Amino acid sequence: MNDTPRYTRLSGLEPLVITPQLLFVNIGERTNVTGSAQFRKLIKEERYEEAVEVARQQVDNGAQILDVNMDEGMIDSEKAMVRFLNLIMSEPDIARIPVMVDSSRWSVIEAGLQCLQGKGVVNSISLKEGEAAFIEHALKVRRYGAAAVVMAFDEIGQADTCARKVEICTRAYRILTEQVGFAPEDIIFDPNIFAVATGIEQHDNYAVDFIQATRIIKQTLPHCHVSGGVSNVSFSFRGNETVRAAIHSVFLYHAIAAGMDMGIVNAGALPIYDDLDPELRERVEDVILNRRKDGTERLLEIAERYKGKKGEKKVEDLEWRSRSVRERLTHALVHGIDAFVETDTEQARAESTRPLDVIEGPLMDGMNVVGDLFGAGKMFLPQVVKSARVMKKAVAYLLPFIEAEKLRTGDTATSNGKIIMATVKGDVHDIGKNIVGVVLACNNFEVVDLGVMVPTQTILDRARAENADIIGLSGLITPSLEEMTHVAREMQRQGFQMPLMIGGATTSRAHTALKIDPHYAAPTVWVKDASRAVGVAQSLISRDMRAAFVAANEADYAQIRQRHANRGDAKRLVPLSKARAQKFDGGWDHYTPPTPARPGITVFDDYPLTELIELIDWTPFFQAWELAGRYPAILTDEVVGTHASELFADAQAMLGRIVAEKWLTAKAVFGLWPANSVGDDVEVCLLPVGEGARRASPGLDPGADAGTTEPAAIEPLRNGRTLTPTPLPEGEGLKATLHFLRQQADKPADRPDLCLADFIAPKDSGRQDWIGAFAVTAGIGIEAHVAGFEAAHDDYNAILLKALADRLAEALAERLHQRVRTEFWGYAGGETLDNQALIAEQYRGIRPAPGYPACPDHSEKAMLFQLLDAPGNAGMSLTESFAMLPTAAVSGYYFSHPGAQYFVVGRVSKEQAADYARRKGVTLAQAERWLASNLDYDPE
Repeated sequence: MNDTPRYTRLSGLEPLVITPQLLFVNIGERTNVTGSAQFRKLIKEERYEEAVEVARQQVDNGAQILDVNMDEGMIDSEKAMVRFLNLIMSEPDIARIPVMVDSSRWSVIEAGLQCLQGKGVVNSISLKEGEAAFIEHALKVRRYGAAAVVMAFDEIGQADTCARKVEICTRAYRILTEQVGFAPEDIIFDPNIFAVATGIEQHDNYAVDFIQATRIIKQTLPHCHVSGGVSNVSFSFRGNETVRAAIHSVFLYHAIAAGMDMGIVNAGALPIYDDLDPELRERVEDVILNRRKDGTERLLEIAERYKGKKGEKKVEDLEWRSRSVRERLTHALVHGIDAFVETDTEQARAESTRPLDVIEGPLMDGMNVVGDLFGAGKMFLPQVVKSARVMKKAVAYLLPFIEAEKLRTGDTATSNGKIIMATVKGDVHDIGKNIVGVVLACNNFEVVDLGVMVPTQTILDRARAENADIIGLSGLITPSLEEMTHVAREMQRQGFQMPLMIGGATTSRAHTALKIDPHYAAPTVWVKDASRAVGVAQSLISRDMRAAFVAANEADYAQIRQRHANRGDAKRLVPLSKARAQKFDGGWDHYTPPTPARPGITVFDDYPLTELIELIDWTPFFQAWELAGRYPAILTDEVVGTHASELFADAQAMLGRIVAEKWLTAKAVFGLWPANSVGDDVEVCLLPVGEGARRASPGLDPGADAGTTEPAAIEPLRNGRTLTPTPLPEGEGLKATLHFLRQQADKPADRPDLCLADFIAPKDSGRQDWIGAFAVTAGIGIEAHVAGFEAAHDDYNAILLKALADRLAEALAERLHQRVRTEFWGYAGGETLDNQALIAEQYRGIRPAPGYPACPDHSEKAMLFQLLDAPGNAGMSLTESFAMLPTAAVSGYYFSHPGAQYFVVGRVSKEQAADYARRKGVTLAQAERWLASNLDYDPE
């Protein structure tokens, strides 16, 4: 059974998979002699090299498909089509996108199809010559392996009303899918976009008819697409490009909402709907939606004021450039425009007494506006980071002048305060820290970012050397919590008195109050997110605000500590023996665990990124930028929709570059081994090493300093890039043990206290079970590109790239699990789930990860990495605190049992912590460190 989603798959040199996440596919129209006078002139004069540049501009401006049309009476259309397509096919930056061969003559279409590499689109076929010709052309399109645009045109003529459009498209769909065998996802309907505002009353509803027909077609004809030549709708205003562009923008806004998902447009010349002059937008909308009888007259009344010579629209867009340099800098900072920043900064410097005056004057004034807008909720993090990019470039330009001035006068700039920031030792995650640093810098704090995996003494030595006002610590993984406590202890021991700020995904107000604050006498404040960082820092530095702020913070911590001390039996833990007696029942007497189709280890050296993009879960991406809402609804959210859409567009553009320019390499390795549970552990039976296999990298041994009995190296069998195991003779083969924790909650008898080992058949059940493990990364190669952005003072794109790499890694983990379920293990071969169902985990089996709620001990990654030889097979490694490198990485286990589920281990007793230490062969102190946030007691 084919489980591949019904998505349209086109290609040039690179694939274009049209998924719902793409929202709208731009078809570049400027390589069409009927739509572009400039292109027609170049082709007629045989200036093909210049014509190729038009195609390149369309691709650079965002065209995802290139429409090529040579239908002109004075042109040999077939010859021109072949010559032009052969030229652009030799240009990789153009040929990477699919081509739409566009002609009203079948001979021209067929000539074009013979030139294409990859899977293109035919524009168009229709029923205008009857069903026989329609079927003949459709069969040929199918034979060439292309998709087809189907016009709403039959033997009677072109469809102009909603009813006629739906009738013809429905008829064509039935013929194509039921008689021709055409894939429905390769059908692109063009229900005819006609000009509005022509002065002819019958034309007034043309746009409404198209929009309504689009909605019905998408609802009733599964998997198809709707496209159209957008420029047709504004034909009555030719010569007035500003009004035409506004008509296109408004039309697309409503048509896309109705389901139009493709369109032939000038990809570089569409204004943003919200950026249109409100009066112009209203009158255009009256025409598009046919809301008023006098809509055309009212649009004509104001159209002349927008009409002008070529280039005037751009001058109007740059009206802010005519303002004073102080206003220009503020505008650039607020809107994140860095194109003119050096010019304006130089003018401001020339008009100032000192170069520092530019920073302390117009630049800080502009950043104050940014700060006010951000604080008022009128700007959001992505915009603030763009503002910081402008500020950094301005400061970088001024720096040589400032240094020269300091040499002459000894002058220094003033700031709100200096903050040392670092991701603590053993931790490698810094997206959140970078965002906080940018926001603080935007509010005139001097931020010294020490990077990741920074040892305690390095942080403290640098804080003294810089005479810092505050230290800020960040961490993502749970071992970082213990490291932050260590930093606090050392600050106290070494006599520090500056405030300590704590932040990161695993931190919390309660943990800070209970585990960090008691070890340091000076203020220790938890910062929930970037939006609160400025207020906290200002309160800690301000003489007027500090005392009251610190007192309120300490009172809050005192309440948390009191609640913790008084929690009593409200969440009483049951003895470990009772919890084990109340384990999950896997029904092993009548359940036979599935045997993998491909046991052993499988390695992917370079997983195609294009296969992952459609599987991206975008909601966490927006959360990383502190934009609240779920994707895709967030794109139209009343509060953050515009900003989310801008960020999403930037992300899509960068994804295109990541794939096209091979910025990142994705690697993956997974293994499937015989396994059985023994109590709360799982014994993994490794496959014997075959001829030509090599020893895996030993990796980290979690118990090496405590006399562990675990093997120091595991030997997987490698045969090329996929392991082919040999059957194990009874009693032979290496074994590895995975250690898990059990819930100890006081539950009703019908609700088990879960442990991951429960989902593997017990050794004494007589059933042979299997377990899987995986490690994936999409971060190979990221460092050079991040460094390039940072060198250009472009934090926005540096953070954007890291966030996208994280999303790709998660998508790879999702895709690999999907393939394991359906192919390599094969226990869910009939699974057919779309991306939303995958995100919602509507499948059999789980992939829990060490360090997460069901198995909270990060140190178990060491054995997982050994089993997989993750360093050798996927280029991945672990820090001493078990953080993964590259940071865009995911690892975990595979469980296949139908009853396997995610759960939270929660708090565990000292009894279980001691038992866990015994099973792992480590000291209780070491186990307590790894389980610090799960202990139901204070190990101190």
